[in-house]
Amino acid sequence: MKNLVAYITSGYPEKSFTVDLALSLGESGVDTLELGVPFSDPVADGPLIEKANHKALELGFKFQHLLDISKEVAPNVDTLWMGYFNSFYQQNMDKLIPFANELGVNGLIIPDLPHEEAFAYQALFESNNMSNISFVAPTDSEKRIEEVVKDAKKFIYMVAYTGITGSGVSEDLQPFLASIKKYSQTPVYVGFGVNAKTAKSKVLGADGVIVGSAFIDILLKEELSYAQKISYCSELAKVLKEEINT
Repeated sequence: MKNLVAYITSGYPEKSFTVDLALSLGESGVDTLELGVPFSDPVADGPLIEKANHKALELGFKFQHLLDISKEVAPNVDTLWMGYFNSFYQQNMDKLIPFANELGVNGLIIPDLPHEEAFAYQALFESNNMSNISFVAPTDSEKRIEEVVKDAKKFIYMVAYTGITGSGVSEDLQPFLASIKKYSQTPVYVGFGVNAKTAKSKVLGADGVIVGSAFIDILLKEELSYAQKISYCSELAKVLKEEINT
């Protein structure tokens, strides 16, 4: 069974909505949830996620909201925090990682923390049974791939193309996948540009997919009620789960 990871922006449009959506996604086929931490300059994300980030901040998102959401969601759905390093660093990593573990959060995804700099926190993550998800991209050399994935935990985030999330750019991922799997037995999940139309092709040879912009696109539709947004996102999750496993 191949896994589905879903990204949603925490606190958009409000905290209680995020909790309701997260729990519904967990019941609709999502294996792992990425709770996105709104940030003013989300450089690795496409225009949809960037827009949701800005809207959440405009609505008054605070880091405490992420903690409140996680307290309700993490005991019920496998939960990761996805955010930019400054958001976490400001909270004091030595205190934040143990507290995240207490909440039931299983790891962090930090796209702007280079692999070399992440070493400084490796012992902190390991002592708290937390994963710091590793990224690999098509531009990485064979040597670089080997270095990054050899100690990877939980799953390896494979960037599906050299750009930002949310684009449907097509490329042959098989040689890249083979390079990763040569050096690690850790599951490989494909992210960037995955939606209901591309999921089946993107997951070939991989162990799962990561979907963000397709969910955020629904959340940004102001004509939809909260109930409709949750319903449409949950239906999308079911479709994606079926697509990657048939």
